[in-house]
Amino acid sequence: MICELCFHHCGLSKGQTGFCRAGACRDGAIVPLNYGKLTSLALDHIEKKPLRRFHPGALILSVGSFECNLRCPFCQNHEISMCGDGELGIVELSLEALADKALELRPYGNIGVAYTYNEPLIGYKYIRDCSALIHEQGMINVLVTNCTLEEAPWRELLPLIDAANIDLKGFTPEWYRKLGGDLETVKRSIVLAAEQCHVEVTTLLIPGKNDSEKEIRNLAQWLASVDCNIPLHLSRFFPRYRMADKPPTPVERVCGLADVAREYLPFVYTGNC
Repeated sequence: MICELCFHHCGLSKGQTGFCRAGACRDGAIVPLNYGKLTSLALDHIEKKPLRRFHPGALILSVGSFECNLRCPFCQNHEISMCGDGELGIVELSLEALADKALELRPYGNIGVAYTYNEPLIGYKYIRDCSALIHEQGMINVLVTNCTLEEAPWRELLPLIDAANIDLKGFTPEWYRKLGGDLETVKRSIVLAAEQCHVEVTTLLIPGKNDSEKEIRNLAQWLASVDCNIPLHLSRFFPRYRMADKPPTPVERVCGLADVAREYLPFVYTGNC
């Protein structure tokens, strides 16, 4: 069977799992192995997603599962995004239990649920089903994602999503291929999302990899052509995972590239400058 959720289009025989290790072929169907299985649950400030121009000051119940459909060597959450089923402590939480938890935290300032930490869209069915229930309760859904989803499932999900922070990992096809990704898929997803919900974009600046002035200029120009009011977050890289021997991005580099992006976008955030 062919999994049609993301651009990898994994061809799976009975018992096989896909590249993301979250979907498997069972009894003639692609079955989500991570449905309702959570590795992380926390009440976060919404600015941590990061979302700077959507319900500022609010808190949101943030949930994560395991695995990812990319292989970024600099992953900041590799402890959960690079681990499969059975390799971590997992709590199984039904849709109803998660929705009840969100409501329980409403008096403390919670406005809904954020699907984050690992790549949430590889757990598509759980996100879709939970998002529908959260909307029924009058609360909001936030997605933090690499957005390498195929067009049809993305269009189906978007009416349930109120805000998304989309990880745009760079702006060259070559860099995306090194990460196991596809730039054009992410660009299409950003365009579609900007038509239906609040969107902010994050780019983690890796020294010598995706931090040239030309690349950030091209990225900012393209983003402005979609919607010049989309906020862009330029983040510092810190040594992690398989790039633990690399130095952090210099603060002055981040600030200089933010100035370049501000030639095209009014809302550029760094957290460092």
